[in-house]
Amino acid sequence: MISIIDYGAGNLRSVQNTLSEIGAAYRLIDSAEEIQSSAKLVLPGVGHFGQMMRAIDAMRLREPILEYVRGGRPFFGICVGMQGLFEGSEEAEDVTGLGIIPGRLKRFGAEARVPHMGWNEIRPEGTSRLLAGIGARPFVYFANSYYAPVVPESAATCEYTTAFTAAVERDNVFGVQFHPEKSGPLGLAIMNNFVRL
Repeated sequence: MISIIDYGAGNLRSVQNTLSEIGAAYRLIDSAEEIQSSAKLVLPGVGHFGQMMRAIDAMRLREPILEYVRGGRPFFGICVGMQGLFEGSEEAEDVTGLGIIPGRLKRFGAEARVPHMGWNEIRPEGTSRLLAGIGARPFVYFANSYYAPVVPESAATCEYTTAFTAAVERDNVFGVQFHPEKSGPLGLAIMNNFVRL
């Protein structure tokens, strides 16, 4: 069973619909006890980095999430949910991320149209369980104004005035900046890869 952290994320329903479409059982959760009893955990997100992390802290879920990850069970962050894996973001300088992946997010420069919205090509880097079978240069759907740096944990990169991380993968931790729930059959395949881990 997939557990989806319900802190009020705007893309919660589309993530639910995607899991239903691939026949994956899921539940919505909002407590530390439910996190610890989860087999797989999804952190969705759209909007503001600081708002998401403040909601997680207000619900006292930060340490339970970190404890869950340390336990080695699969974790999947989507869009701002992936951004939360990092140490922080220019979007909310006074708010700390989960710090699972080193680095801080930056806003796209003045030369970029913000938000980065629509379909763009990603380049998988190395072997990834999450991105298995999606091809060498797939197109996926983005909606982001801030970007994560390219780091050793980057499973895929994207180019939008600068190179940035499109997906991360390290041991049991996975994340994508793009929206698999809006990326058609390719997005369904990525979600299914996570479900089948």
